[in-house]
Amino acid sequence: MATDRADTTEQPDSPEQDGTERGPIDRFFRLTKLGTNVRRETIAGVTTFLAMAYILFVNPSVLGETGMNTDAVFVATALAAALGTFIMGVWARYPIALAPGMGLNAFFAFTVVLVMGIDWQVALVGTFASGLLFFVLAMTGVREAIINAIPLQLKLAVGAGIGMFIAFIGLQNAEIVVPSESTYVTLGDLTRPLTLLAIFGIVVTAALLLRGFKGAVFYGMILTGVLGVVTTLIDPPASAVSSVPSLAPTFGEALVNLPELLSSQMIIVVFTMLFVDFFDTSGTLIAIASQAGFLKDGKLPRAKRALGADSIATMGGAILGTSTTTSYIESSAGVAAGGRTGLASVVTSLLFLLSLFFSPLLAVVTPEVTAPALIIVGVLMAKGLGDIEWHKLEFAIPAFVTVIAMPLTFSIANGIAMGLLLFPLLMVVKGRWRDVHPIGYVLFVIILAYFIWLV
Repeated sequence: MATDRADTTEQPDSPEQDGTERGPIDRFFRLTKLGTNVRRETIAGVTTFLAMAYILFVNPSVLGETGMNTDAVFVATALAAALGTFIMGVWARYPIALAPGMGLNAFFAFTVVLVMGIDWQVALVGTFASGLLFFVLAMTGVREAIINAIPLQLKLAVGAGIGMFIAFIGLQNAEIVVPSESTYVTLGDLTRPLTLLAIFGIVVTAALLLRGFKGAVFYGMILTGVLGVVTTLIDPPASAVSSVPSLAPTFGEALVNLPELLSSQMIIVVFTMLFVDFFDTSGTLIAIASQAGFLKDGKLPRAKRALGADSIATMGGAILGTSTTTSYIESSAGVAAGGRTGLASVVTSLLFLLSLFFSPLLAVVTPEVTAPALIIVGVLMAKGLGDIEWHKLEFAIPAFVTVIAMPLTFSIANGIAMGLLLFPLLMVVKGRWRDVHPIGYVLFVIILAYFIWLV
């Protein structure tokens, strides 16, 4: 069970803290035992929602590049987030929220669909399959073997590389970076009104972050959208609230197209989705658990349930019609606000359901409005670069190739594959072949075959 928060030395300031459990909610979530109360958990749940609400508008924008119906994706995003967060709250009982992940949605849209040429309906099959495999790995404990097979340096590089890739997409959406026949990419026209709007969004979002606003990315999008409407650069929405849009354009496509899973291209798709979600989720859970004081002897209690909740959300999200659903590091905002139990997640889940009625606001969320969010999230994801051992070339070279290959080949999968290909090879040259997990050599052979025959 979670490590108890020491509350015996504190004087009770509310009935919930006097040592007596008050009602079924208190007993189920163990509020009193963990030194919290309903009010504090509610505030934490609202804080987490505001910190990650940007995904409601960014995800439809990203997946919309594939031809998916953005209104349906908006609904799928909200429902997948509500489902995953609720399961995390009542089953694993952690104050951790879930939603379709940044990076994984970019891989889905720009690599799987636009580069590999796989229909989005089939890409949803890959998402569903990765969630199912993740669930099996989570419930059987095989995940430890896979985690040990991938060196920490490459895990850090993958997160940072995805950040670079997302930021690159944001720069393109804002037309700060544009195509060039002679140099492939070059600086765009910074006096273009919509580009200036995006630059405003980057500056204001960065300023909000520096001032400590928990929902800085979300508020930055709101301010950018409002300025766009006020300056007539963006057409205002017909209304703020409406009935929930239809989910029909995307619902069930992952199940209808299941036979397509047997195609050779889907192997690398499923593997990459599984890989990124696997380590992103593990890292997020450990980081938030450490912040909240949940770790016991360095381990996370109820880890199987937490990982299981994540994988169930991915399967559910794929059926609904969105890319991989994963745990969000923005949950740390809610933990900082006092969240210690799954009740905070239940509150966040309910807010995602409530957001279903605000789909008309999607009309304001143009590429220039989402660009600042993509760029700033990319910056936040790049922090892992500082923990890579750059002075050890057997780590530095595959890590660097992983990071740089993602934006330059416009493929998260290529970056991961190149890193996993180089690492065991360089370790052998270094004379440290014993330090490579056997699974690492298996992946080397699979990836080498992929580059030779499939690409």
